[in-house]
Amino acid sequence: MALGVDYVRQDCSLARALEVVGERWTLLILRDCFLGVRRFSDFEAHLDISKAVLTARLAALVDAGLLARVGTGHAEYVVTDRARELWPAMFALTQWGESLSERGPRRIFEHAGCGGRVDRTGRCGACGDVPGPEDLQTRPGPGADPTVRDDAVSKALRVPHRLLEPLATRG
Repeated sequence: MALGVDYVRQDCSLARALEVVGERWTLLILRDCFLGVRRFSDFEAHLDISKAVLTARLAALVDAGLLARVGTGHAEYVVTDRARELWPAMFALTQWGESLSERGPRRIFEHAGCGGRVDRTGRCGACGDVPGPEDLQTRPGPGADPTVRDDAVSKALRVPHRLLEPLATRG
């Protein structure tokens, strides 16, 4: 018996949120968008996801108002203000996942405004602010393993950069 795809019989805000972002690949697509991935081909290569699944997930995220498709021809996808509201939850999940690593964090987040390192709660250790994604820069941490992937996105993510800014994946 196939699993259902919605939670209509649940009177719960978390169930409502899962209807939008709970499908496999959805949060990873959003993660990549926050990291600066915008092109369909880059999502496909970085996530090892089929074209059909990626097409469906991107369409669902656009329909939900979390991504906007911009440009013509080879369109790009960018996060919307609605998606930015998800950043604290995504950051918290990421930090929880980092706590499972024995090698240390795979990715370091720093407040672009002052250069201070952001702790696992999202607070800057230098100035005390809780910067939004547009005010964060990221770089690989000691737990990152550059030998795992060699696609263009993975290579671009090895260079410090600000979140939400397009990654330079092509020469």
